[in-house]
Amino acid sequence: MERKKELKELYKNMKADMGLFIIKSNFNNKCYIEGTEDLKGTINSTKFKLNFGNHPNKELQQQWKDKGESDFTIEILDKLEYDKDELKVDYTEELNILTMIWEEKLSKKGMEFYRK
Repeated sequence: MERKKELKELYKNMKADMGLFIIKSNFNNKCYIEGTEDLKGTINSTKFKLNFGNHPNKELQQQWKDKGESDFTIEILDKLEYDKDELKVDYTEELNILTMIWEEKLSKKGMEFYRK
């Protein structure tokens, strides 16, 4: 019983990986990047939206529908570490900065972006 309590407490205190992920087209030089405080959850949610036709990025959604999931690659680009300050809960600004850094890096390599 005590072990069960410990495990529940550990689960409650677990922090999801946060950072950026990329969806790259395998047939053209386009990609979509997104920053999130829950990489695994957001990637799953994004795949679900794309497969059911309701992703907010219309251009990406159309190409996903036309070409299929197998013509895209989804991977984690970068992870963001949690602040040592346990009181910090909003990482929006850091994720936005990380997104801008990666957009610049990818642009220099000739990558284009699916725009909203």
